Amino acid sequence: MAKELYVICDNLRSLYNVGSIFRTSDALGVKKIYLCGITGTPLQKGVLKVSLGAENSVPWEHAKNAWQVVEKLKKRGVQIISLELDDKSIDIKKFKPEFPCVLIVGNEVNGVSPALLKRSDKIVKIPMHGMKESMNVAVAFGIAVYKITGCGAVG
Repeated sequence: MAKELYVICDNLRSLYNVGSIFRTSDALGVKKIYLCGITGTPLQKGVLKVSLGAENSVPWEHAKNAWQVVEKLKKRGVQIISLELDDKSIDIKKFKPEFPCVLIVGNEVNGVSPALLKRSDKIVKIPMHGMKESMNVAVAFGIAVYKITGCGAVG
């Protein structure tokens, strides 16, 4: 895949979600994953249980603060995209990414932090029809990356 896509996982609590994100990232050609805040790393068993070796094929880095990673990537001309339900969110089906870009996914309960949303060039959402209006972060990540990389249409 020639499209340069990075991922920021900010304060994910579940090691299994992180492992799943590694596997999906490997499958869809993500260039690098930034594991920020309390997000677990492949040095932890729960991540390895689900990643099944993808932690060896997708480069990763741990950073204390996601906003610092965002600022570093902005200086390199990377488009900042957050996946979040927000007043400013646009339907991912209508979104046209500019590469290189980074997709930010946030905490399973609180989502992407307001500080990161403010630093985002675009905020995208996946339209939902259920009563919860939310889905597991790893599942939402997979849908979003599939669409962003052009592997398929959502909808």
